[in-house]
Amino acid sequence: MNENSDAAFEAKIDYLQKWFEDNKKLPKKVDRLLLKRFYQCMYENMEDTQKRIEINYLIRNRHPHIFLIRDPNDASSHHTFEYADMVPLPGLTKEKYKITFFRLNDPDPKKMKFTEDTKAYIMVTDCRFCMPDLADDDCLSEGELQIFDMTGFNVQHVGRLSMASLHIYMKFLHQAFPVRIKHIHMINCPSYLDTLISVLRPFISKEVFKLIYFHTTRIDTLYEHVPRELLPDEYGGFAGKLSDLKAQFVQVMSDKRDYLIDPDYWKVETS
Repeated sequence: MNENSDAAFEAKIDYLQKWFEDNKKLPKKVDRLLLKRFYQCMYENMEDTQKRIEINYLIRNRHPHIFLIRDPNDASSHHTFEYADMVPLPGLTKEKYKITFFRLNDPDPKKMKFTEDTKAYIMVTDCRFCMPDLADDDCLSEGELQIFDMTGFNVQHVGRLSMASLHIYMKFLHQAFPVRIKHIHMINCPSYLDTLISVLRPFISKEVFKLIYFHTTRIDTLYEHVPRELLPDEYGGFAGKLSDLKAQFVQVMSDKRDYLIDPDYWKVETS
């Protein structure tokens, strides 16, 4: 952006922020960077941006057990982050996409608590969306890539899915997310993949399902889509150990705790 377009963009965000603060359907406060993400996500169409924002907070407030009653430092969050990794990776692809990596580090199906795990992931995204995507400037991504390592998943994990929470999450992802999901990569896919797809398919929109890539034989096919320098060391990349990247982000979430639990940012007071 040049100086004039920067000023015009900021003026639009000023307008959006005043609209937000005056809107009784929305919380009292909003992070400005989050507003920029919504506006960018909707291709800088003001009306579409306002609609998506209202849907976002409508879904949040209809399902407070996932979106509002939360704490990144409580026991349920610690449980999720101990057995599962949900880690935004540093850097952006050449298309300016941000990558989030998911995997189990404990394959015991009894550790899985799907609703609590969904709540934890929403906190991860809410924390990240109020921060720039590159540490050294205010750059925002143009989209999101998600990578799921399916190692350790089995049919018992499928049985522990909460269909109600899965439906809420997929609706939120499709209708209310403040970023555009570009691709979802499933690596180290298990032999029961067809069973898993048959369970999940009714909950995934056609638009989202088209974004999913299944890497069933080797990880090399992932490198065709994701630069190796952005991947963790354990996956043939050069971004550092996933455990170290996770520890850094867990600390960031703890630092952002006041923001994540402040009802003024999330709760709509009117009935």
